Amino acid sequence: MSAKIAHLALLLDAPMQSWGCESRFQRRTTRLHPTKSGVIGMLCAAMGLAKGSGEEQATLPKLAGLHMTSIAISRGRRNTWSGETEKLAVGRLEDFHTVLDTRRASGTMNPDPVVTRRQYLVDARFGVILDGDRNLLERAEAALQNPVWGLWLGRKNCIPAQPVPRGLFDSASEAYRVLVGDVSANAYTTVSEVTTFAEGTDSLSDQPVSFGDGVSSGPDKRQFTVRRIRESTGSGVPVRG
Repeated sequence: MSAKIAHLALLLDAPMQSWGCESRFQRRTTRLHPTKSGVIGMLCAAMGLAKGSGEEQATLPKLAGLHMTSIAISRGRRNTWSGETEKLAVGRLEDFHTVLDTRRASGTMNPDPVVTRRQYLVDARFGVILDGDRNLLERAEAALQNPVWGLWLGRKNCIPAQPVPRGLFDSASEAYRVLVGDVSANAYTTVSEVTTFAEGTDSLSDQPVSFGDGVSSGPDKRQFTVRRIRESTGSGVPVRG
């Protein structure tokens, strides 16, 4: 008997979000849409799956196998004088961090401070729909409602402004409707996974294999692989900066 398919709707809304992909060394950039590694990492934190643990190794492949679609939802601001609501443009904020007591590649301590640049999205809000096995998604939804560890949208200082889980549904259209109402999908920029290279418009190295410590060479090494996505540009959310 095949597994019953369901669709989990998530709302990612926060003053700041950061979805890093292929960030290296001192410059940590953010993409304009949630990464799959970031969203699945949030589920792992909610479930209490320790990085590199046996539980993670057993559950992460199932979570990573979920099909993900993200929707850029415009945030509105009411004009006091005209009474009209205008769409806010999504912007990037860059923060500077000074890090002490780092190690060089040789393993020796670095006596000099390291300055890192970290980007964030501001005035951004996203809907995410995860499609897959109902039993797995029921477990994920329950964990998001009562997480073992804190939830954040890409980085630990990006705390959600409102509840993330928005319901588990039998159809993708129901999940979509709870996130954006009856507005046509053409009004929003969406990013969805595809099964063939020809269907896609870009490839991202954000398909999680392991959220290990990034240092070990064993099975708990931090690893990601490539997934193919298709971005459909809508008219809903402008971008600034």
